Formats: sequence, C-alpha cells, structure tokens
Amino acid sequence: MKSEMDSMYANQVWTLVDPPQGIVPIGNKWIFKRKMGSDGKVETYKARLVAKGYKQREGIDYEETFSPIWQMDVKTAFLNGHLQEELYMDQPEGFISKTESHKVCKLQRSIYGLKQASRSWNLRFDEAIKSFDFSQN
Repeated sequence: MKSEMDSMYANQVWTLVDPPQGIVPIGNKWIFKRKMGSDGKVETYKARLVAKGYKQREGIDYEETFSPIWQMDVKTAFLNGHLQEELYMDQPEGFISKTESHKVCKLQRSIYGLKQASRSWNLRFDEAIKSFDFSQN
C-alpha cells in the first residue's frame, strides 16, 4: 500500500482541498493481489488504490469514456492521464491526513476505476507519440 501511495504522491495525482459545497466525493477501495511464480509460490504482493467509478455521473463527473482497443502493460499507466473534469475523491483508507482529515482529494490525474481513465491515458499517450512525429497507421 505504501508503494502505491508513494507512486500517487510522486505523480501528484491529487491535492487535498476543502470539499466544495454540494459535491459528494466518490469513494475508493484497496485491491490486493498475489503474483505467483511458475513454482506456485508467491513472488510479490500488490496493492492498488481504485476509485469507485460506478458512482460517477455522466455529464457531471465525466464526459467521454472511449479509447482504442489495444493493450500494453505499463506500470501506473493511468496516473499519466490528465483529467479534464473536476473530480473529488475521499482520502484513501489508511492514509488519511491527521492534520487535514476533513479534506478531500481533488484529482489531477486519472486513477484505476474512473470511467474516463482509459480515455485520458490514451489522449496523453497519443499526444506524446505525435510530438515525436509518429503517426497512427
């Protein structure tokens, strides 16, 4: 969990702000997985903070969700996508600021679980690739 949070802080995924009036922040949860080796033994344990995107409302918390269908494995890929919407999330369980426990996370970047996470990452990736004069074929 600490490794995941270190990644969130390093990528400046959110800032703590006072909750805006009338805004209900979305929740989040921790997902835990074990990566098994070919011998059947646990190689690593992994924790990922995931937004409860099913609580998002179209037209309020997100506009578009589409991204092209292809896969690649990039560690913390979604943390590279910039959000276009104002989106607020509760502070993660186990990592609530002792001095600012009343504040919420204003998301600056997408995280796993958000409806627009794939799209925002794809837009950022596409922009970066095109900056090197690559084109889609």
